[in-house]
Amino acid sequence: MNTPPVVPRLDAIGLVVADMAASLAFYRRLGLTVPDGSDTAPHAEARLPGGLRLMWDTHETARSLDPDWTPLPAGAPTGLAFACADAAHVDAVYTDLTAAGYRGGKAPWDADWGQRYAVVQDPDGHGVDLFAPLP
Repeated sequence: MNTPPVVPRLDAIGLVVADMAASLAFYRRLGLTVPDGSDTAPHAEARLPGGLRLMWDTHETARSLDPDWTPLPAGAPTGLAFACADAAHVDAVYTDLTAAGYRGGKAPWDADWGQRYAVVQDPDGHGVDLFAPLP
């Protein structure tokens, strides 16, 4: 009898950020619950629906683990995608974030693959996609 191989389970996604408070403010605005006191901590995390964790570490924390670490340039190919309730919700979240001063990467549009889609950048330039199925 062949035993299936044990495979690692994705448990967390980590972002390294220049300003913990600024980054957490962005993700809280998206609706994530981050523990109180995290704004000044070197590490923070939030548990997402389904159990996956999103984690943040400061540049200093990254350098403490690897003294040669350097940040990627803003807009580097790192991205997160957040499902919205519907197309109008994509538009509303995009408008809220850009009105709050966050940089819009691409205004909402109806994508060929059947979704309303938009992209906003977090304070460190990570792409944050917003999407919902089109009716």
